[in-house]
Amino acid sequence: MRTDILNLEESKIREVANAGMGRSDVLAFWFGESDEVTPDFIREAAIESLRAGETFYAHNLGLPELRQAIAAYTSKLHGPVSDKRIAVTSGGVNALMLAVQMLVDAGDDVVAVTPVWPNLTAQPVIMGGKLRRVSLKPQGGAWKLDLAQLFDAVRPGTKLLVVNAPNNPTGWTLTREEQKAILEHCRKTGTWILADEVYERLYFEPTDTGAAPSFLDVATPDDRLVVTHSFSKSFLMTGWRLGWLVMPEAMTHPMGKLIEFNTSCASVFTQRAAMAAIARTDEVTPRVVAHLKRCRDELVPRLQKLPGVEVAMPSGGMYAFFRMAGFGDSLEVAKRLVAEAGLGIAPGSAFAPEAQGWFRWCFASKDMARLGQGVERLQGWLARQR
Repeated sequence: MRTDILNLEESKIREVANAGMGRSDVLAFWFGESDEVTPDFIREAAIESLRAGETFYAHNLGLPELRQAIAAYTSKLHGPVSDKRIAVTSGGVNALMLAVQMLVDAGDDVVAVTPVWPNLTAQPVIMGGKLRRVSLKPQGGAWKLDLAQLFDAVRPGTKLLVVNAPNNPTGWTLTREEQKAILEHCRKTGTWILADEVYERLYFEPTDTGAAPSFLDVATPDDRLVVTHSFSKSFLMTGWRLGWLVMPEAMTHPMGKLIEFNTSCASVFTQRAAMAAIARTDEVTPRVVAHLKRCRDELVPRLQKLPGVEVAMPSGGMYAFFRMAGFGDSLEVAKRLVAEAGLGIAPGSAFAPEAQGWFRWCFASKDMARLGQGVERLQGWLARQR
């Protein structure tokens, strides 16, 4: 067995969740998904597909009509994008892994901006890449990127830069000017950018398009840029496992071959559901974002009032990322919160060593009262520690 695989760190989020699963008294906010089910019309589209007998293989790159729909959706947000640059994947995780498989050889130098969802740092390691981290820096609970530090790390010979913005777990979002500067630097060094933009629609700042700044806004079609997306967050489809890639057109055919050797194709009935979702996105995504903003505005100010808690208002995503004075080992504390307070949140150490002592709270809750109950449990637990 490969040492790189054996040495992969197991998910600390799952470790905490396993400690509380099956307990009806635990308020769980550990996973990154809404507790709202997929809208009826999306589920009905999948049912109709199954009833029609669409249970066979599809094109490696996805149904042509779905690729066209994704291209039109992306073009509306970011300017013209051809369907020849789109590949449908079996989930956003699969999209990320395919991109890394396509780009990273054993021994390649890879830089990742962290803290970040642990899959993004594990995937280059799985391929034998040499991973280096550039950490965001906390300032008053918000996290900021030091561009000079990033540019020192991304040098000629760096194969890939991995960036997730809006960011899981911190809520940090790149500005347009930062994206331009990063893209120009990577052009000089010959470095590919892998941009995980799955949270781009879960953005709470005013924009003309309702999306966070994207590298697609500033890049040319032939830039060394791969952008990954998912239907999971913006369309309430986490369990459907469907995502997509936007890439240079020259990469699309090889990507189809790579998909063949990974999953062959995404299932047709899930793609039919995605077509229904994307056709009626204005009925789903704005409502989801508006509700998430209300959840954020309910949770974060209440956390900010707790003694010793440091947290900033995130501009994107679905997470509050905070720390509590005097509590350093976030995994140990997260397990104690499950056992002693019936509260399930994710430990910051799951996302990067530099996030030790921080905690991620997913506020995508259909019942906003649960958020208040969770804060009350945290407040009571903190009071008992004095």
